[in-house]
Amino acid sequence: MAIPFMETVVGFMIVMYIFETYLDLRQLTALKLPTLPKTLVGVISQEKFEKSRAYSLDKSYFHFVHEFVTILMDSAILFFGILPWFWKISGAVLPRLGLDPENEILHTLSFLAGVMTWSQITDLPFSLYSTFVIESRHGFNKQTIWMFIRDMIKGTFLSVILGPPIVAAIIFIVQKGGPYLAIYLWAFMFILSLVMMTIYPVLIAPLFNKFTPLPDGDLREKIEKLASSLKFPLKKLFVVDGSTRSSHSNAYMYGFFKNKRIVLYDTLIQQCKNEDEIVAVIAHELGHWKLNHTTYSFIAVQILAFLQFGGYTLVRNSTDLFSSFGFDTQPVLIGLIIFQHTVIPLQHLVSFGLNLVSRAFEFQADAFAVKLGYAKDLRPALVKLQEENLSAMNTDPLYSAYHYSHPPLVERLRAIDGEDKKTD
Repeated sequence: MAIPFMETVVGFMIVMYIFETYLDLRQLTALKLPTLPKTLVGVISQEKFEKSRAYSLDKSYFHFVHEFVTILMDSAILFFGILPWFWKISGAVLPRLGLDPENEILHTLSFLAGVMTWSQITDLPFSLYSTFVIESRHGFNKQTIWMFIRDMIKGTFLSVILGPPIVAAIIFIVQKGGPYLAIYLWAFMFILSLVMMTIYPVLIAPLFNKFTPLPDGDLREKIEKLASSLKFPLKKLFVVDGSTRSSHSNAYMYGFFKNKRIVLYDTLIQQCKNEDEIVAVIAHELGHWKLNHTTYSFIAVQILAFLQFGGYTLVRNSTDLFSSFGFDTQPVLIGLIIFQHTVIPLQHLVSFGLNLVSRAFEFQADAFAVKLGYAKDLRPALVKLQEENLSAMNTDPLYSAYHYSHPPLVERLRAIDGEDKKTD
């Protein structure tokens, strides 16, 4: 008796949707609370709280609609056999273009072109509403419709340029990999991730934003002094024009080995008038580096990728698995898609575990900054970022534990105060 793989996958997708909707409803209840958490009373102004509450509620209602439409479409695509139907249609198009329909690489690229077009069409209304209604209503969106379209065209262009060689390489590896397929796939994806991390900030990110060196002055001097004291190999210090698209703020670092770079959003500089608060944020980021958080995360991701490829090799030749989803052939890409759906339960567990680790790393990075003497500046910096980004002030504990990779502000401030008392 054939195992009903497809029905099981769809069933679990619906179960997960119900569970996550339950968490969303809990979070919605928390967002509707009319008062600040006790820890934030006197720290966050009532005006900012009301704005944050309205913004969070708008995003929450939008999320309910988006997730409902998504589960309907995803379930229908699997349950009604749209995936195998579309695979056949994409193959039938090739002879009309004078191309060989038996060439799996060409067939796969034709399939992906259709999927990408469908995704653009179905996602566009939600992207437009999120950007030009919700984000604009609450003062964050700075994009024009032309800038939005231009970014979409650039993203599509990059997919067309980078996608085909990557897809072709994966198909070739799977076809020729033999008993060492998992190792070859992992090695390819490992090298690809290193290449993308190298070229993204240099070639891709500048297509969407302008990066300029942080001007000479007290802020630059303080950041360079901090980096030097920690032996952080800072090579370049940039400001990115995030304000051209949004008034949300952030800071991050990237680079390999002795070639590290730090990027500050111009909105962060505008919002934190006290330069020491910005330096405190950088001290937190450098804490991640000093404590090897990035390295540990990268290693964890590579281990999970290897295990995932190993699992794929075990099921890729299962005729029952493919036939359950309506396929009478076993295309490489379809096998990867089906496998991803069959391991959804494990993916949710792994995602939850990674969030727990990430939250622990955030507490550790905060503690690192406190030990460097930045407690009095880190605290108001986090508050200001919370205020200016209109982040949720009230959070449901189950919702935040499941979804958040960063601890809520209340928990971070409590931990900073506790660490500061230890230091004293």
